[in-house]
Amino acid sequence: MSFAVISSSPVPASANTRRAVRDAVAQRIADPAVTRLIVEPGADPADSDTEPGDTGTARTHPDAHLAQVIAALMLTERLDVEVAYVAEEPTAATRAYGLPHGSGARELAERGHAVAVPLIRDDAATVLVGLARHLGAEGAELHGETYVDSHRLFTGEVRGIRIEPTPGEPGLRARLEGGALAALTGRRSWHRGRAVQTGGPNIVVEREGIASDRAVKRSTYYRHHVDLKLVLP
Repeated sequence: MSFAVISSSPVPASANTRRAVRDAVAQRIADPAVTRLIVEPGADPADSDTEPGDTGTARTHPDAHLAQVIAALMLTERLDVEVAYVAEEPTAATRAYGLPHGSGARELAERGHAVAVPLIRDDAATVLVGLARHLGAEGAELHGETYVDSHRLFTGEVRGIRIEPTPGEPGLRARLEGGALAALTGRRSWHRGRAVQTGGPNIVVEREGIASDRAVKRSTYYRHHVDLKLVLP
């Protein structure tokens, strides 16, 4: 096995950033001997004890870099290449997949074995590795409805929807954002499925801690038809 490293410091998400990541991925996998990419993003400037997505920060979380690398492999149909993640601090993605961080992550990346896991993407071809949220625009309540497969998660108004990938079947889980009403009614339970879809007039999609700059009327996350080869403990 031969591996190549893709390193990056957290930077604002932009078309230029995504293009640079795609170019870096293409350059490394052009060598047919390379069968694994080790993704080493820089540390998140936010407090590592803060749960991703809760601060409303516009800074790019390290998970966003990992997602861009995987998206580049997906779009070029090179998901045969294994991916390992070396995060300096715990992130939503390390928690979702049970990955170590720091020196333990580096050792796993070089010596661990890859396992096929569901790859979750959205309808904009953006990959989800840690946490996504569907929120209302300009701080308002999210109005509309959300389905996880055929299960209706809500209809009406809520604070928001949390979406996470899972390492096992069926691929993702979603629940209502925290709040007194959700807690009292027991609606904070996770619901698992292959797809989650939210429709409404004022949806802001937050991906890996980065909120979109415009509202949309529909957003869907779903399992890609090809799995990701991720190095796991």
